[in-house]
Amino acid sequence: MASTLFTIPMATTTLSSSIPSFLKFHTPFRSLRFPTPTFFNRKFTTLAVATRPSQPVEVSDSDQQNKIVLPTNDSSHTLLRIRHTCAHVMAMAVQKLYPQAKVTIGPWIENGFYYDFDMEPLTDKDLKRIKKEMDRIISKNFPLVREEVSRDEAHRRISALNEPYKMEILEGIKEEPITIYHIGEEWWDLCAGPHVESTGNINRNAVELESIAGAYWRGDEKKPMLQRIYGTAWENEEQLKAYVHFKEEAKRRDHRRLGQDLDLFSIQEDAGGGLVFWHPKGAIVRHIIEDFWKKVHIERGYDLLYTPHVAKADLWKISGHLDFYKENMYDQMSIEDELYQLRPMNCPYHILVYKRKRHSYREFPIRVAELGTVYRYELSGSLHGLFRVRGFTQDDAHIFCLEDQIKDEIRGVLDLTEETLSQFGFDKYEINLSTRPEKSVGEDDIWEKATSALKDALDDKGWAYQVDDGGGAFYGPKIDVKIEDALGRKWQ
Repeated sequence: MASTLFTIPMATTTLSSSIPSFLKFHTPFRSLRFPTPTFFNRKFTTLAVATRPSQPVEVSDSDQQNKIVLPTNDSSHTLLRIRHTCAHVMAMAVQKLYPQAKVTIGPWIENGFYYDFDMEPLTDKDLKRIKKEMDRIISKNFPLVREEVSRDEAHRRISALNEPYKMEILEGIKEEPITIYHIGEEWWDLCAGPHVESTGNINRNAVELESIAGAYWRGDEKKPMLQRIYGTAWENEEQLKAYVHFKEEAKRRDHRRLGQDLDLFSIQEDAGGGLVFWHPKGAIVRHIIEDFWKKVHIERGYDLLYTPHVAKADLWKISGHLDFYKENMYDQMSIEDELYQLRPMNCPYHILVYKRKRHSYREFPIRVAELGTVYRYELSGSLHGLFRVRGFTQDDAHIFCLEDQIKDEIRGVLDLTEETLSQFGFDKYEINLSTRPEKSVGEDDIWEKATSALKDALDDKGWAYQVDDGGGAFYGPKIDVKIEDALGRKWQ
């Protein structure tokens, strides 16, 4: 029977972290020559990257026996201005103490600010000197003055200072006039703002310099390694104290420390960074979770699959990954004059299993699931415990269904997600519907059908959600679920 077929791929959990993550729904790989004219995919997968809370967080203050609400950059424009100004004050302090240091960029971030410098390596002792100089600048109550200049004038001033990174930044600025912010008459930076009116608006007792890290210029490992100084800044001392307490609690719960103390897992540098070894105790925990996963999927009508870790490179051309995801894929290997590729995703494999034969409409929906190990290239500097790895196992599944079955199937996956997360104590979610990005594949009508199906399923489920315009994957729209942990942090 000729009918329109849709596939709904999904993946829930990286078993490198053993924590259920988020939903993704996506449209088709280029063309895998299906026996039916059209399809789209739904995927529920994970990179297991930790994020800081996007909403104000309540932190218990043991001394005051109450809760302090930590504001965010979104909830407090004053805080954002303080943090942005602190980045400039820190850069000024560094160049006062180390005149040879070259400045690059210094943005605010979720819990503070940072600035990157091309300079000699720093130590924790240097941070104390820099903080002391920052305090001096703050106490001087220098005004923050905005100035507009022509591109030629900005070029002249940067040349006079011999700041090559600033010159590169200037070349990337398309708008005119060029805006500059001065700290009194002492120091200036290319900047669009915003800032506080004067350095005296900063409470120096609510500012701390936290750490030093290496960072490549523009994130390119072929470019110079810079010194990045991280700091945190708050509106008052009470907020800083609450934040420090929050950090201590987070450190106490750090999975890397717990993994070592409980002998659950390790990452052996002799084997390579970002590759996880599960020890006997950790393997038992993983075994229990996998058994639960298999049980709940079988009960909900899924058939289990096992597929290879490598495939011919041509498969990844067909799927579109070589065009859209190549920077996250390992180099190809030559085997008997043919190129093979370690898999970064499981989706093409499941589609190959499906298309091995023709299917009757009576067979649909067809649900298949796999705990599939994938490999993705990550820069060594970005690796972080189990949260940013180069090899991990993800709960991955695909549903092949007819068009009139889509809504019910997606709703079933949302129910499965809720059931799974509740088993681990997660009952607070933030839901985002991420729509078509600028760089994507697939026809407009398929994207519209996919997006509409996700909206209908979310409405039917009764979950409130926000629309993340352009936040979808190259292959389709998706539902992102962020779960909240015991410290109020949200994880996607």
